[in-house]
Amino acid sequence: MAYDEQLATRIRKVLARRKGFSEKRMFGGVAFFLGGNMCCGVGGMGRGELVLRLGGERAEQALKKRHTKVFDLTGRRMKGFVTVVPAGFKTDAALRGWIREAAAFASSLPPK
Repeated sequence: MAYDEQLATRIRKVLARRKGFSEKRMFGGVAFFLGGNMCCGVGGMGRGELVLRLGGERAEQALKKRHTKVFDLTGRRMKGFVTVVPAGFKTDAALRGWIREAAAFASSLPPK
């Protein structure tokens, strides 16, 4: 099943003007990068879930918020990543807020 292209388009609108922006198909969906570091993505399997790379401590904090869950790939938790279900980013403001956090983490890493 394909990923949610509408969500991918919304993410592109937020990130496209940032320095070092790129994207790549992965995880059965599409991932977005800043400076070669993964920032966020759209999970595959048609569920339209937002995948965020937040780093260990921030990911643990995010998991305490509504509409978030562990990013589990093939039964194995990926540390530092979380998934946000569609109810958590219905508005553009909510989506921008999540992406801002992921972009801050990706931008804190050395470029690849």
